[in-house]
Amino acid sequence: MNVIVPVLTRRQALQSIGCGFGALASTGLIGQLSAGDLPGQFSEKRPSIVPKAKRVIFLFMQGGPSHVDTFDYKEALQQRDGMQFAFDDARTIANTGKRGTTQRLLKSPWEFRQYGESGHRVSELFPHVAGQVDDLCFLHSVHTEGIAHGPATLFLHCGAANSVRPSMGSWVTYGLGSESENLPGFVSLSPSSGNGGPRNYGGAFLPAVYQGTAIGHAGTPATQAAIRNLVPMNADSLQHRRQLELVQAFNAEQIKRHPRDSELDAVISSYELAWKMQRFAPDVLDLSQETAATQTQYGIGQPETDDFGRLCLKARRLSESGVRFVQVTYGDNTANPAWDQHSNLPKHAEHARRVDQPIGGLLADLKQRGLLEDTLVWWGGEFGRTPYAEKNGTGRDHNPGGFTVWLAGGGVKCGVSYGATDELGHLAIENKVHMHDLHATILRLLGLDHERLTYRFSGRDYRLTDVHGRVIDAIIA
Repeated sequence: MNVIVPVLTRRQALQSIGCGFGALASTGLIGQLSAGDLPGQFSEKRPSIVPKAKRVIFLFMQGGPSHVDTFDYKEALQQRDGMQFAFDDARTIANTGKRGTTQRLLKSPWEFRQYGESGHRVSELFPHVAGQVDDLCFLHSVHTEGIAHGPATLFLHCGAANSVRPSMGSWVTYGLGSESENLPGFVSLSPSSGNGGPRNYGGAFLPAVYQGTAIGHAGTPATQAAIRNLVPMNADSLQHRRQLELVQAFNAEQIKRHPRDSELDAVISSYELAWKMQRFAPDVLDLSQETAATQTQYGIGQPETDDFGRLCLKARRLSESGVRFVQVTYGDNTANPAWDQHSNLPKHAEHARRVDQPIGGLLADLKQRGLLEDTLVWWGGEFGRTPYAEKNGTGRDHNPGGFTVWLAGGGVKCGVSYGATDELGHLAIENKVHMHDLHATILRLLGLDHERLTYRFSGRDYRLTDVHGRVIDAIIA
């Protein structure tokens, strides 16, 4: 019996293999040959602890928003405005080369008022977030490593600044797998190319399938935050089936030759995921499917809030579609990133107007849909800012010694505040939360033991929290 083999020209074969995004897929066809299951990140894994949360949305405020101007009200700072105080911190020492430098205190130019049953004080910069205050858990005593943006940003995302380590989203996906077979387990929306760049969503020495998928990049409109070459395909077409059969044969042969090649596994897995994404991702990223009321809730259509509103709504759609870790960056690719107001503190108001309504809309939308119960929303920057005016000017310097992060949903206590900075908001002094502690607590909420989530590389076991970190049990509901 004669077998009819589909004939492809050399050009067609090269297009199919090298550039045919939708055709580069066969792990679902090949992987089941041996294991009967989907490999790598596509397999959801059982958490080691009963989880409170299934997924994370991390709202990264690049540049370091000022805690004493947003969520950490300090009466003493308001009363002592203009007075000279001696400060002894890493940033002052780095800038002046000496200890005990006197600095001029700078009060917040914005009014604070109490909100909700908790009565937590929130700056007028964030009225929409303030409306959700009883669903928030404030950590007012966070402190971190690194006094410059680069090291502190890497430490925030990777738990280390002096070596290449996996990002938190990669650790989470490695530990839990993906909820969806059709989308990546970890997505970074509009990441910045600076201060660590791809390392902030990279997998480092973890298998490559666990690195984040970047959609868009900071400094470009959110309307352009799309996956390149993602064109919906007709999966039933004869041409695509022929392409799949051809690639299946090539990949099967490669697997036979290199059965334990993790990089090959990652490439083939990415091809499979790419094929599936062409069928499912366009719908997930299509915001026109949302009602006008929902889009308005996020601030879409308004000049100041349209951009970040679109990112927040995409984050919700990705999360409810099974993406385990969504990282949303509010930032840019300039020398002084977003919230970095060394000499122009009033510019904080501009950034707040751009993100406040979208964040408030996201929290309300998640709650209304019942998603906030098992979705952990994490808001924060790489550090805070000083209570004194930098160089006696009109801005604030970096402050890694004490700042505020808030969490919502995902099993944390609602309407509570944990920890405190000193009376001026300079250093964390009560129930201090190191960045390693924050990482450990988020992993715990996801059902992961930060001490057991390890990966052996170059002769030693690594983990996100290194040899540090403690779970903040007091904030877990």
